[in-house]
Amino acid sequence: MSRNNKITLSVMVLLGIAIFAFSIRDIKLSVLIADFFSINFWWILVAFLCIGIYLFIEAVITKSLVSDRVEKFTFKDAIRVPLVEQLFNGITPFSSGGQPGQLFVMMQTGIDGGRASSVLLIKFVVYQAMIVVNFFISLVIGFHYVATKLQLLALFVLFGFLIHLGVIVGLLLIMYVPKFTKHISKLLFKPVKWFVKDEKYDSMLTTLLSKIDNLYEESVRIGRKPSLLLKVAGLTFIQLLFYYLIPYFIMLSLGYMNANVIMVTSLHVMIVMIISLFPIPGGSGGAEFSFESLFSSYITNNSKLVLAMILWRIITYYFGMFAGVVALVMKPDKVED
Repeated sequence: MSRNNKITLSVMVLLGIAIFAFSIRDIKLSVLIADFFSINFWWILVAFLCIGIYLFIEAVITKSLVSDRVEKFTFKDAIRVPLVEQLFNGITPFSSGGQPGQLFVMMQTGIDGGRASSVLLIKFVVYQAMIVVNFFISLVIGFHYVATKLQLLALFVLFGFLIHLGVIVGLLLIMYVPKFTKHISKLLFKPVKWFVKDEKYDSMLTTLLSKIDNLYEESVRIGRKPSLLLKVAGLTFIQLLFYYLIPYFIMLSLGYMNANVIMVTSLHVMIVMIISLFPIPGGSGGAEFSFESLFSSYITNNSKLVLAMILWRIITYYFGMFAGVVALVMKPDKVED
């Protein structure tokens, strides 16, 4: 990790502590401690198991895509990819550092940069597609609840959906009509010239067009292997399902045994979509506010609501970041590219 990344990680941890402290400002510490020790930690273990399975499945997906073209890519190196992704997603605005972080650890193993980029692009396309599918299902199930209770958050939900839908449409255009996409990209990219020097602009445009070509070539290759694509799509759908189930098991741990698993899962899908709109790394502040706002009707005890939010953030955000730090310092194996 660079010095700047270490500083950012430290800042995000301190920010998280500050947000947690602010959340419990009106709660008696004795009540919070009593609620903590009343938790059924077996359900918390299940919630941690969910995030573990989520990361494990992504490692399986990565290994499947890489091993299709590269020999001796070990599972140890495959599991490093999603863990490092969690770290850099967590310390960069809009999770923008996840892709470069994954590319870095894959290239550490000796995989060619272009090939690694192609694999990551396909993985990203499938992941975005499954997010849109899950989100559409959650809209059908839970949007009425959000629109009734919190109209402002409902607008964020719809805006987030449109952004992700736009991303997947753009990616599909690249995959199936690359010439048209490159033409549109050149037109949309022209305003960048107003802010950077000509050399920098030409370099950025060349990189963009190269990525479009890479994604198109990789999509053609994967298209010849529909069974591999279906496998990756199916695994990604299951991967996301485990992630979205985490708040449900947290609620069970706090004694809310009658929680509706479908509604709770749908609300979590919407929260994840809202978080993606906040520019602060990890959606800090917005994530906590969204969770408390959407789950306050289900967890009516304020102390338990805050406790649920803290547990959720530890499992879905901080656990992955610190696991990513460990993965980053692991020595990679070498492949035969």
